[in-house]
Amino acid sequence: MATELAALPYRHVLTVPTMPSAVRIARETAEQALAEWGISRRHPAIDPALLILSELVTNSVRHAAVASPQTTVIYAASQDTFAFGVHDRRPYQPALYGAAVNAGGGGLATVVELTLGLSGTAVVRGDADGGGKSIWITLPL
Repeated sequence: MATELAALPYRHVLTVPTMPSAVRIARETAEQALAEWGISRRHPAIDPALLILSELVTNSVRHAAVASPQTTVIYAASQDTFAFGVHDRRPYQPALYGAAVNAGGGGLATVVELTLGLSGTAVVRGDADGGGKSIWITLPL
C-alpha cells in the first residue's frame, strides 16, 4: 500500500476537529484538490468516492470523537487513481469486508459496497503504537 501511494504524484493533507462540520470540510477539500489536480468532477467514480469519504469521516465523528479530537484525511491521486485515508486515534479496527455482509445498508457497508463496485480496494491500517487507525480507499479513475 505505501509503495502504491508513493507513486501517486498529487497529495494533500487535511486535519480537522472531529465534529460534524468535518464531513463537509473533507468533501469540499476533496473537490478542490481534484479540480486543482485536473481530475474532472464529472468522472463517474467521483460522486461515489465523495460519498465513501463522507461515510468514513462521519464514522470518525460518531465513534471516535471522544478518543480523537482531530481527524486527518490524506488525499492522493494520479490521472488514473484516487486514494484517500481517514485517520483517527480510536484504536478499534473494524472488519471492513464483514461490514458489507453483516450491516443493513449504511456506514461501512456502503463504503465497502461502493468501493468494490468501482473495482477499488479498502484497507484498515493500525497506527504503529496501536492507538489509532486509518481506513484507506484506492479507486481507479
